[in-house]
Amino acid sequence: MARVSFGRSNLPSRRPCGAQRRATPTIASAALALGITTSLMAADYSRASFGTLADGRVIEAVTLTNGSGLSARIITYGATLQSLLAPDAAGNSADVVLGYSDLDSYVTKPEYFGVTVGRYANRIANGRFTLDGKTYTLNRNDGAHTLHGGGKQGFDKVVWSLVEAYRGPTASVTLRYVSKDGEEGFPGTLTVTAIYALNERNELAIDYRARTDKPTVVNMTNHTYWNLTGEGSGDVMAQRLMIPADRYTPVDHTLIPTGELRSVQGTVFDFRVAKPIGRDIRDARDEQIVFGRGFDHNWVISEKPAAQPRLVARAEDRASGRVLELLSDQPGIQFYSGNFLNGTRIGKSGRLYRQGDAFALEPQLFPDTVNQPAFGSARLDPGAEYRHRIIFRLSHAKPAK
Repeated sequence: MARVSFGRSNLPSRRPCGAQRRATPTIASAALALGITTSLMAADYSRASFGTLADGRVIEAVTLTNGSGLSARIITYGATLQSLLAPDAAGNSADVVLGYSDLDSYVTKPEYFGVTVGRYANRIANGRFTLDGKTYTLNRNDGAHTLHGGGKQGFDKVVWSLVEAYRGPTASVTLRYVSKDGEEGFPGTLTVTAIYALNERNELAIDYRARTDKPTVVNMTNHTYWNLTGEGSGDVMAQRLMIPADRYTPVDHTLIPTGELRSVQGTVFDFRVAKPIGRDIRDARDEQIVFGRGFDHNWVISEKPAAQPRLVARAEDRASGRVLELLSDQPGIQFYSGNFLNGTRIGKSGRLYRQGDAFALEPQLFPDTVNQPAFGSARLDPGAEYRHRIIFRLSHAKPAK
């Protein structure tokens, strides 16, 4: 496989075997923690430049590949999954995630395409929360609310450092970012890592970790937009989705959870049996569909984080046969049906992204948990470590005729 390096860095393009064995315990242990086992086939990585910011900082791209034709490109701007090439049942490869082909678009036209979001994914009501008797006011970027960590310096808009990479049974790359005390209004200096790892079972795993020097709140996730036919191919309304949850969190007209855990039984929010995404998306008899302009809600997988990742969603494109299984250890998953894509963004294929051209599945704590104690806790204290594991498992079935 090709091995590409860019300039001077602490990340060599090729390691001799002895050096590789000495350099990899951290990544190898992370891969084991993610449930990734060994294989006789070796996955690989390569590096390249993805562009340069106005201040001269170079953004790098690391591409992870395996022997089954899966290829994931991660860029250091936003710790972003920029592309994911996956074969269909006939062996034809397509990029199944939305995104841009150039750095400038990620900077000037942010849409959360494939990014890491934090410190707090989803919405915080009125851009404030109280911790240990002190109220913190955050930057607001969603009307009166704070969305995905804020609009100025959210984790999706910063440059992450490359720490190390590894090739072998599992190919992986580790990125790090240090969020200073007070950034976007959040307390504590937070050191975060994102480990992307690809194995020979066509599993792309993300391991998010964070430590703080004083009490704070954390809720990180990945915000990939999926189209299993291929980005730019049109809408995803015929693609089928299953979410194994019997409750969801209804919202008010500003998309803040009301605090209720409502049964999906007999509603358009029942995805316990797979159905086309578009089947009920226009059913205005349910005001929740009106509030979200479609689906933009959190489903209750459990009331607490799990010890290990388990299946939280499954999507299938019967035309190509591609199947996506999403595993996570978090209690909730936000399903967003691309309602605000409005035809003003040009994607990697040179085509406009329009409403419903992709779906997002964001495992996380419940939205606004920081203001709703009944939802649990997003608190992180010094000496403790925040962890969130996500596994995207790609496969294919026989296409439907």
